[in-house]
Amino acid sequence: MDHAKSRQSLNLFKVFPSAYCLLTSAFFISTCLITTLVPRPVIGAERLTLSYGLLQRSIPIDSLETYARTGKIDDELATYARYAPKEQLEQLREVLLTPIPLNAVQVSQFLYTPIGERLLEILAEVIQGETRSTGLYGIRAALILAAVDSQNFNLLNILRKFPSSEISINLARSLQFAQSIQSFVNRTQQAIALINKQFNQQTATILPQTNNIAKINLPQSGFFRWQKQTITLFDQSRNRTFPVDIYLPFGSNRARVIVISHGLGSDRTSFAYLAEHLASYGFAVAVPEHPGSNTQQLQALLSGRSAQVTAPGEFIDRPLDVRYLLDELTRLSQINPAFKGRLNLQEVGVIGQSFGGYTALALAGAPINFEQLEKSCPAFQETFNVSLLLQCLALELPQSRQYNLADPRIKAAIAINPVNSIVFGQQSLSQIKIPVMIISSSADTAAPALPEQIQPFNWLTTPNKYLALINNATHFSTIAESPNTAIPVPSQAIGPNPALARRYVDILSVAFFNTYVANQPNYLSYLSPDYIRTISQQPLPLSLVRSLDFNSSSIFLEELSSNSQH
Repeated sequence: MDHAKSRQSLNLFKVFPSAYCLLTSAFFISTCLITTLVPRPVIGAERLTLSYGLLQRSIPIDSLETYARTGKIDDELATYARYAPKEQLEQLREVLLTPIPLNAVQVSQFLYTPIGERLLEILAEVIQGETRSTGLYGIRAALILAAVDSQNFNLLNILRKFPSSEISINLARSLQFAQSIQSFVNRTQQAIALINKQFNQQTATILPQTNNIAKINLPQSGFFRWQKQTITLFDQSRNRTFPVDIYLPFGSNRARVIVISHGLGSDRTSFAYLAEHLASYGFAVAVPEHPGSNTQQLQALLSGRSAQVTAPGEFIDRPLDVRYLLDELTRLSQINPAFKGRLNLQEVGVIGQSFGGYTALALAGAPINFEQLEKSCPAFQETFNVSLLLQCLALELPQSRQYNLADPRIKAAIAINPVNSIVFGQQSLSQIKIPVMIISSSADTAAPALPEQIQPFNWLTTPNKYLALINNATHFSTIAESPNTAIPVPSQAIGPNPALARRYVDILSVAFFNTYVANQPNYLSYLSPDYIRTISQQPLPLSLVRSLDFNSSSIFLEELSSNSQH
C-alpha cells in the first residue's frame, strides 16, 4: 500500500468495529474445521472448498446453513466436525447467524476507503472465487449485497451473496496468518503476565499502608458542585470552529484545569462522566470536540458526504485545538465574569483516549517522528496492529514545516489506549519530562497493549511514570456511548462491565491529577499498589506499575519492535 492509499486510513476498531469483525470472519470457518487458532473467517456460494497444496476438500454451503439454523450436522459436515472441539462448533454456529448492525451504504462507504480495500486485499489472499479476480471484488460485492437486507445481514447471508458458485480457502496462507497472529498474541500475553506478576509481587512485599491513605472514597463524587456550559471557539488562523464543554466547580478559586481529548469517531460526550467526576473534586474541566475526527466526520463518511475518515492535518489540529482553548480561557478569565478569578491556567492536566491519547502525549512534549514514520510506512503486508494505518497518515504532513505541539502549561498527562508507537517512537517519547500515566487494556485489538502502550511506557524516561493495565478490558471499555454515535459499538467489542473500567478511570485520574497538577502529595497513596489492590475487582482486575523489569523477556520485546517497523 503506497502513501496515497494510506491517505484515508483510520483506527478501524474504533471507527468501524463491526466491519472489521465482518471482514476477519473469513478466517474463522477454517479455524473451526482444522482446529487451528485463526481469527474468524468468511466465504460464500454453493460450495466451500478448503485447499492445502494439492489436497482439497469441499463442503456445501447448505450444510453450514442447516447446522447454523438447526444445530444438525449432516454427513458432509460431519467429516470435518469430528476434528473440531465442541466449543468451536458452537462458536461457528453463533458467528454464522450473528446480526451485523450496518446497512449497505455504510458498508459500501467503508469498503471503498483505502483501509477497507487494504483489508479486502489481505482477505483475498486467503479467499478466492472461481477466478482470482472474484476474490477482492467478490468479497466486497457479497458484503454490500448482503447488507441490503439489513434484517438478515449476517455471515450466512454473505456466503449466499458471493458472486461465484464455489469459494476456495487457501489453508496454507490461512495458517501463515494464524502463526503470525499466534506469535503476536503470545508476546502480548507474556508482557501482560509480567506486569500482573510484578504488581502482585509489589502488593505481597509492601506492608499495608491503609492507615496512611487519606480517608477519601475516590469512586464516589467529591464535595464540589459544578455547572456546565458550552462555548464555541473560532481559531481564525486555522479557520477552525469547535465547541467546548466547560465544567466549572463552585467554591474553587483558581481551579486547576483538566482538558479531555476524545478519540477518533467520538465526541465530547464520550467522557462526560469523567469530566463530572473531576469537577466534583474541584477541577475545572474543558472538553473540546475536534472537528474532522469526531462523530460528525464519521457520519459524513457513512452517508457519502465525505471520502475520508480523517485528514492528516488532524495530527496537528488536535493539539492546536487544546492550545487555542487554553489561550481563550486565559483571555476569558480576564474579561468574562463567569470565568474571572476561577481558573488556574498555568497548572493544567490533559487526558485523552486513543487518538486523544496521541493528542495528550503530543501536548506533553513528544514531537511527531517523521524519521520513524519513513522507516515504518506504508503499513506492512501483514500487520495485526491496525492503529499503524492511522499513524502512517501523519507521513503525508508537509515535513518542511516546524510543528510545535507541546504546551508548557501542561503539567501532567494521562493517555488511555493511545496510538503512538511509530508516530512518536522511542526517540520522541523519551523527550517527555512531565509525569505521565498510560492506561492500557489487555483485550484491546485496535491499539494493542504491547506495541502501543507497554513498549511505549518502557520508552518514557520521565521519573514519574505509571502504567495501569485493565485486564480483560477492550479499546471501548472506558468510552461512554454518545447519543450522537454514528454506529453502535457491539457489546462484544465493549467487553465485560464497562462501568467498572470507567470507575477505574475516575479513580486514577483524581489521584494522578491531584498529585501532579494540584500538588497534593497525600493523594500519592492512591497510586500505591496497596490501594490499587483494594479497588481491583473481577472481571476487570487492575494492575499498576511504575517500571518494568523485562530482563530475559526483553528478547521478545525487541522482536516485536522489529516486526512492527517493517
